[in-house]
Amino acid sequence: MIYYRYMPAKKISIENAKTDKLFYFVANVVVFRESDGRCLILKRDEREKVHPGKYAVPGGKLEWNDLDITNPTRMNGDVIDFENSVEDLLRREVQEEAGIEIEPHLVYINSVSFVRPDEIPVVLVKFAAKYKNGNVLLEQGAFTDHVWVDAEEIKNYNCIDGIDDEVAKTIALFTSTAK
Repeated sequence: MIYYRYMPAKKISIENAKTDKLFYFVANVVVFRESDGRCLILKRDEREKVHPGKYAVPGGKLEWNDLDITNPTRMNGDVIDFENSVEDLLRREVQEEAGIEIEPHLVYINSVSFVRPDEIPVVLVKFAAKYKNGNVLLEQGAFTDHVWVDAEEIKNYNCIDGIDDEVAKTIALFTSTAK
């Protein structure tokens, strides 16, 4: 029996990837403010390709430059590892989109896979995190409004389906652990 030994990747490529295995990987975070028990929602710009004009929570796509192969967190044999890439992504996106900081601990909420109107498949993983500090300053061209809401108030806003449930779950999660 012949065993082939691979060398670590020299670059990121999709040349050897199977077409039917390619997805965007997206992570979102529901930000909970302990001082008043509310969560942050952001209104997406009308020019967005997906869910224009609807309220959402901060998040974004994992990009190739998030995986700098010259600077991995660990070598796992011939596999290049990037630990905490999702946590780093969400901390950065919350800062870029809302101008605030979140605590480092994330709590898993749920996931969903979907196909965007432009035919791109997406895997979306959703988390909850506590607000750390900062004043909301929206990313220009991406968002037009923001509001801190509780589980009842969110029903008054045109949100992406499921956001209201995720806000309610986040509030229940963090208020039950505080007691």
